[in-house]
Amino acid sequence: MKQVLFSEKYPIFILDIYKNETTYKKCSEIIEFFRQKIEEHPTCRYIGEFDHYNHTREIGGEIAPEIEDCKLILFCFGNKLGDGKIPAVRPRSIGVTEFDDRFEIAFLEAPALIANDVMEGWVKELRNIVEHQKEEGRE
Repeated sequence: MKQVLFSEKYPIFILDIYKNETTYKKCSEIIEFFRQKIEEHPTCRYIGEFDHYNHTREIGGEIAPEIEDCKLILFCFGNKLGDGKIPAVRPRSIGVTEFDDRFEIAFLEAPALIANDVMEGWVKELRNIVEHQKEEGRE
């Protein structure tokens, strides 16, 4: 997973997961994986999903030809509301963009280190093909 500065001001985490590294075949399957993780987490709450691809297509927006799908899952770790500035950096979202050969998973850095660690762990779990092969006795 790498951390980059997008548009020279947004710290984001990105991981490309090639389709031969995961058992997930579609964007929607990965979104469902994240939803399960969110629902299992003790302080995280699911908010909803956003189909960025269809939204952009329906409004006549521009989509790079290599993008096949793009969805976001929205949620919040918020366990503290100390002042009125906190909501400016909440809620969280993870974007899943599907290409022919891979998924690009991306999220904005959270102000709380623990939230970043949790999201990074979830994303890395998507690279599950070796574990899946072990379960089936193919390794």
